[in-house]
Formats: sequence, C-alpha cells, structure tokens
Amino acid sequence: MPLTFASTALVPLALMPGWMRAVARLNPMTYAIDAQRALIMSGWQAAPLAGTVGALIAFDLCCVVAATAAVRRGMR
Repeated sequence: MPLTFASTALVPLALMPGWMRAVARLNPMTYAIDAQRALIMSGWQAAPLAGTVGALIAFDLCCVVAATAAVRRGMR
C-alpha cells in the first residue's frame, strides 16, 4: 500500500512536494501507472512506452539479482 501512495496513481507528479516527487521517481509503480495512462490516453505507441518498459525490466532484473543472492546466502 505505501508504494501506491508514493506513486502517481492518486496525485500527478507536478503537484507533489519535492521530497515525495523524489520518492515517486524511484517507485516502479509510477512507471507502470504512467504506461497504463499513456495507453489509455493515446493508444499503442511504441516510443513512449519503450522507456517505461526498460525501467521496469531494469527494476525486475535488480530484484532477481538481489533475490538470487539472498537465496544463495541462505543455503550456505
């Protein structure tokens, strides 16, 4: 739930206070919500969605690497 409140799901990025804007830019939900919003508002366009998909894939890869390291450390 906290990730939802710290994303652009409820408040546009431009209206957020500075500290919350910084948190929202690091939040992967912001990228997913922005991609959904772009699909709804302008339809399927590959260029605007490419950056969002790239950011989400990078986040997923970081999570997989961290989880793999944690599991390996736990199995020792």
